[in-house]
Formats: sequence, C-alpha cells, structure tokens
Amino acid sequence: MSASNQRSNQRQVVATNRQARRSYEILDTMECGMVLRGSEVKSLRSSKVTLADAYARVDRNELWLLSLHISPYSASAFHSGHDTERPRKLLAHRNQIDRWADRVDRERLALVPMSLYFLDSRAKVELALARGLRQSDRRADIARRDADREAQKAMSANRRRRSR
Repeated sequence: MSASNQRSNQRQVVATNRQARRSYEILDTMECGMVLRGSEVKSLRSSKVTLADAYARVDRNELWLLSLHISPYSASAFHSGHDTERPRKLLAHRNQIDRWADRVDRERLALVPMSLYFLDSRAKVELALARGLRQSDRRADIARRDADREAQKAMSANRRRRSR
C-alpha cells in the first residue's frame, strides 16, 4: 500500500462524545454518512461542533441526527450559511436501520452519536445503540475502578519490596 493511499484511509476525528461512555452501556456501533451543506462541512473541518447533547431517531424508516450544534462558518455569507441545529439525515443501509429501529422500540434503547470524523474526505458519525445507566450502576463502576486501582498499587508495592 502506498503512503498516499494509507494516509487517505485515516480518520480525522472532529468531535467525540466522552459523556456517552459514562452515561450509557454501549451495545453496538455503526458508521453512518451525513447529509450536510457546504458551510457545515467547512465548520466541521475547523471543529466548530458540539456533540454532547445530540441524539438520533428513526422517523419514517430514515435515521435523523437531532440537536447537533454546528457553528456557522465565519467566512460564509449570511444567506448561504446554515441553521445551527437543524435535523441532519444520516445515511445507512436499510436493513441496518430496520434492525436497529426494532431493537430501539422493543428494548427501549437510545441512539447516541459517539464521534464525528472525516474518512476519505467524507463526514461520518459513529452511532451507538445504547442502554442508559442508572445512578447506582455508575456508582458501582466507580467503586470497581477504585478497587482495581488500589489492587494495582498494592501489587506494585509488593513487587518493589520483593526486588530489594
């Protein structure tokens, strides 16, 4: 593979939803294309986007990304700009949309965008099928993480004592 071909297959991450991994249990993910306007693409390239409050919904067998805030491109004219929080259509295979829509309805799951990136100069969003965590689940995760950290410290201290 040539260097130029290898470079074109790399992801250029624009935004990530770090809060999603803390608030949801991720069950499955898929990559979707996005229908965007020119000024939106230019704003994305300069990372002028807020992904934290965004979510997706299936409406009439189509995937839509809602509450994604893409700031207006500073060099565009007012009339050729875009609405910052308009619904944006996501592009995915019909059978994948149908399968996920069925699971969302049946299991009461959420469609959460995990990251926004460019792949081969096309804007993509990584969409996750997720189940919301309860407050007690989050506390249990924190307690488990703290216990693991304490165990690692104790093991490394024990190793240091043995090596002396």
